[in-house]
This record gives sequence, C-alpha cells and structure tokens, in this order.
Amino acid sequence: MFTGMSKRQKELARQEHQKEKAAKAAQRKTEKESKGPRDPNAIDPDIAHIIPGPQPIPEE
Repeated sequence: MFTGMSKRQKELARQEHQKEKAAKAAQRKTEKESKGPRDPNAIDPDIAHIIPGPQPIPEE
C-alpha cells in the first residue's frame, strides 16, 4: 500500500520535471528567435586564428 503512494509521488515529480524542461526549451527557442539571423560573412571567433593550408613547422 505504501509503494503506491511513493510511486505516485515519483510520477508527479517526473511530470513536473518534464514541464520545467519544456518551459526552458520554449524560453531558449524564443531567445534564439529574438536574436535574429547570423551574418553569414562574419568571422567565427572559434576559428579566426586558423590558417588554411600547410602549417609552418614550430620552432623549438
């Protein structure tokens, strides 16, 4: 009899967690949409320092 109550509480906690996740996902989606499109000609800061082609031999 006690397992039913704990099972119910566990299920309610799971449902609440899913609602929170859905709310966070919706918030991220609206934030992403409000930023607007990225400039395709902009330089990506993660790869700005990379030089294409053969790399020079590092001097030791």
